[in-house]
Amino acid sequence: MKKIVIGISGASGTIYALDLIKKLKAIPNVETHGVISTWAKQNLRLETETSLKEIENLLDFHYSNKDLGAAIASGSFLTDGMVIVPASMKTVASLSIGLADNLITRAADVTLKEQRKLILVPRETPLNAIHLENLTKLARLGVQIIPPIPAFYHHPETIQDLVDHQSMKLLDALGIENDNQGRWQGNDE
Repeated sequence: MKKIVIGISGASGTIYALDLIKKLKAIPNVETHGVISTWAKQNLRLETETSLKEIENLLDFHYSNKDLGAAIASGSFLTDGMVIVPASMKTVASLSIGLADNLITRAADVTLKEQRKLILVPRETPLNAIHLENLTKLARLGVQIIPPIPAFYHHPETIQDLVDHQSMKLLDALGIENDNQGRWQGNDE
């Protein structure tokens, strides 16, 4: 059983988290542990038709972002990785200086200290030098940075096609086999 932690912070892009959680739910032997920040809850309401209750029901376990005593706040709770999607620049900054003042940043800090897979999906543009320095610092620590930058070689026709491609990238990075028709198949010329 793979245990994956999903942190949803307050940047725009909750659709990416929702899609990843749905795809993980459909994969046997994957257990999801989710944390949703206050601003992520607002963005979920603004950006999707999905209720907080619906997203919580998709997760195997969900925790309050204020619960620093949750299972995922301890390194002795074994997980196979964590994705923060979307990752706000506040969350990125907190991680880069070791500020674990909520459950998302604490779980990510634990993931780092235990040298487990940590993936950030930063959702901000344009990026200033502070953002880039924080992301670079985290990348040097082994954090994988996978921003939602769309690819077009698979000829996406809908927003969902773009979101599916991002979820494929995240599942690949987690080492979870997935079937996505948007993979590069080589140049036929």
